Amino acid sequence: MSLKIHKLIHEIATKTSTVDAFLNENTFPIIEGSHTTFVYVGEATEVRLRHWVYGLPSAQPFIRVQGTDLWYHIIELPQGSRVEYKIETEIDGKVEWIRDPLNPLLAHDPFGANSVCQAHGYTAPDWTENDPEAREGTVEHIVIPRTPFGTGRRVTVYLPARFRKTRRYPLLVVHDGGDYLRYARLKTILDNLIHRLEVTPLIAALTHPADRLIEYPNNSQHAQFIVDYVIPTMERRYPVYNSPKWRCLMGASFGAVASLSTAWRNPEVFGGLLLQSGSFAFTDIGESRRGPNFAKVVEFVNAFRQNPGRPAEKVYLSCGIYESLIYENRSIVPLLQEAGMTVRYEEARDGHNWENWRDRMRTGLSWLFPGPLWMVYE
Repeated sequence: MSLKIHKLIHEIATKTSTVDAFLNENTFPIIEGSHTTFVYVGEATEVRLRHWVYGLPSAQPFIRVQGTDLWYHIIELPQGSRVEYKIETEIDGKVEWIRDPLNPLLAHDPFGANSVCQAHGYTAPDWTENDPEAREGTVEHIVIPRTPFGTGRRVTVYLPARFRKTRRYPLLVVHDGGDYLRYARLKTILDNLIHRLEVTPLIAALTHPADRLIEYPNNSQHAQFIVDYVIPTMERRYPVYNSPKWRCLMGASFGAVASLSTAWRNPEVFGGLLLQSGSFAFTDIGESRRGPNFAKVVEFVNAFRQNPGRPAEKVYLSCGIYESLIYENRSIVPLLQEAGMTVRYEEARDGHNWENWRDRMRTGLSWLFPGPLWMVYE
C-alpha cells in the first residue's frame, strides 16, 4: 500500500487529520518510487481507472477509504513511464468518463484531452518548449488545385528561419500535418532543433487527409498524390533538393502505413522514412482480429513482408512499449534490415499518442537530417 494512503487511513481512523488536509498536502497522482496512487474524491457507487497501457486490464477498480468519499487505486509504473488516463465514475448505474479533477496535467488529441501521469524519470524534453533564443521559422499554406482525389488539397509549408531562395533544402513530407502541428508541436521542435544545429535547415510539406482510414492503407491515389503532385509542387515553388537522398516521408499510426506503402510503391523516390507507432498489422495464419478498418493494412503488410524491396535508404522507427502495436513494430525491424536498409529503432514507456511521438522526434529528425552539431558529437 502507498505510505501516504496508509497514513491517511490511520489519521482518519484516529481523527487526527481530514481528507481536505490530505488533498492540500499532496499533488496527484502520488508518485512513491515505482508505485503510483490515483485518487478521486466524490460520491460514487464505483470508481475505476481507465488507461491505455496494453497488457493491463483497461478498467481497474478504486478502493474507498471507509467513512470518506475518497477513493484510491495503486499501480506499479516503471521509471520513465508516461501514461494517459481517465477516471470512470458510476453512480446508480450511470457511467461517466472524466479527466482527473486533482491533476491539471493534460494531453490533447483530435478526440479531446486525457489526464497524464508522469512516473519518476520522465520529464517533457526542453526542446519541445518554446525557446526565446531560437529564431522562428514561418508557416504558409498552398493549395494543389488538381489531385487524384478529384478535389484540391491544402498543404501547409514550414520554412526554416533564415530561409533563402538562393540555397537548397531537404524536403520532409508529413502525413497528418495539422495534427503534428497542434498536438506534437512540430513547428516549435523544428525551430529549436535547427537553432541548436542538431537538425539541418529543412522545408516541410504538411499534408491534410480527407479520410485517413481510406487514403492511408496502401491507397494508389494517395501514393500518386504524394509522389506526382506534392513533391513536384514543392520543387516548383521552393528551393528543395531534387534528390531522394534529401527527401523523407513521415507519419504516425496509419500515417506510418501510408509513408511505408507510398515509398514501397515508388522505390528510389525517398531516401528516408520516419515511422512512428506504425499500424503494421499482419497475419501469419488466419484472419486479423483488428477489425474492418485494418483489412487493407493487413493486406499491404502481408504483401510487404513477402517482398519488402528497398523503399528507402534509412528508416527510423519508434513505438511505445505500452502499445498493442509493439509486437508488429518490433517484427518489422529485422525485415527492413535484411532488405538492406539502415534502421534505427527506439522504444519508450509510453502509449499510442501524440506526445509519445513528439518526444521521439529529436532522435528521428537528427538522425535522418543531421545538423553540424549532431555530426560533431555523434
